[in-house]
Amino acid sequence: MTGQLQQNHDPSARVRALLIAVDTGEYDVETSLGELSELADTVGAEVAATMIQRRDTPDPATCIGAGRLAEAELTCKNLGIELVIFDVELTGSQTANIEETLGVRVIDRTTLILDIFAQRARSAEGRLQVELAQQKYRLPRLTGKGTALSRLGGGIGTRGPGESKLETDRRHIRRRINALEQQLADLTRRRELMRSRRRKDQLTCVVIVGYTNVGKSTLLNALTDAGVLAENMLFATLDPTARALKLPDGRQVMLIDTVGLVRRLPHLLVEAFRSTLEEAANADLILNVCDISAPDAAEQIAVSTGLLREIGAQTVPVLNVLNKCDRLSAMPETIGRENCLVSAKTGMGLDLLLERIAAALAPTHTRMKVLIPYDQGAVAGEIRSRGTVYAEEFLPEGVLLDAMIDRRILAQCGKFLYQGK
Repeated sequence: MTGQLQQNHDPSARVRALLIAVDTGEYDVETSLGELSELADTVGAEVAATMIQRRDTPDPATCIGAGRLAEAELTCKNLGIELVIFDVELTGSQTANIEETLGVRVIDRTTLILDIFAQRARSAEGRLQVELAQQKYRLPRLTGKGTALSRLGGGIGTRGPGESKLETDRRHIRRRINALEQQLADLTRRRELMRSRRRKDQLTCVVIVGYTNVGKSTLLNALTDAGVLAENMLFATLDPTARALKLPDGRQVMLIDTVGLVRRLPHLLVEAFRSTLEEAANADLILNVCDISAPDAAEQIAVSTGLLREIGAQTVPVLNVLNKCDRLSAMPETIGRENCLVSAKTGMGLDLLLERIAAALAPTHTRMKVLIPYDQGAVAGEIRSRGTVYAEEFLPEGVLLDAMIDRRILAQCGKFLYQGK
């Protein structure tokens, strides 16, 4: 077995953290550790050092083995480490054993992601979804209470359910889980009712999915002036946002932003946020957004595609949106019909994106000329609000409209079809 240790000396220290990964060959550990570093930075931790332990399987007692744990203990003392974050899920007993040896707080990747979600959730549904995932994750780890589960007070990895909840018996936590699941079931029924209403009204829905921090909220804002928080941080927004979007052909669709994704997103979170993520499964079109300037852009698309399969959205048409092209030193010569190159920040390519969205959606409007009598102003108003008017002329008989008309009101407009030139 071999290991690596890298140190990062930064005088502007916050909570000094040591990141530890176990390389079993299942995934690119360097890339995953880099993402873990970003996650740690998001919650205010300074990564002082990283350690990679290569093993066929994690050690059942300490995850990385006694020898490497002793090395980690020395690192903690020499660098003033206050927090150790493992890039794999730890059992309760592993957490207790590691904390007993190191003498500092120990959390794992899932706990860290849950902590970030707890910070970012704003809606009642989002907070319930996060707490449900936290309670389910912590329940089987009660037997191995270390400082991560018994410490009073705040800090990284301790947000969400209060300490009183964590120190109650399993029956109490199970009752809390049951209560959360019931509340979420009620909210899920309401969300499904809203979806049914949209289907009944034949409202076209376009859903934005993608890796966290690739510019989904910036794209939503650029297309709709939604005013959604768009910051350069992981999971800046969790709660779905829906805004009306007018397409070049006059159609109005609903554009919905969803929670950001990461590699190896904890399954508990996928389950907890399933009702939110299923917006994609019920969409007419999915915009799969990636950061084209990132070296792992292809993997970002793959992560999103994998989750779409998991939630049953594999049959929904997908348009890959390659965002942040303004950061490229040279534009790619070919990108494929299934991709669209844009910069949500500068506006580059957004007009083409709107055209591509319109082309990918089933036609819902028909262009025609209608002569609407003046006493039928309500019909003219419907045409204007639901479509696009290209020309308007006031004649003695009424108003002549050359318009893209919503097919839902064609029956009303058919008798006013203009027969002239």
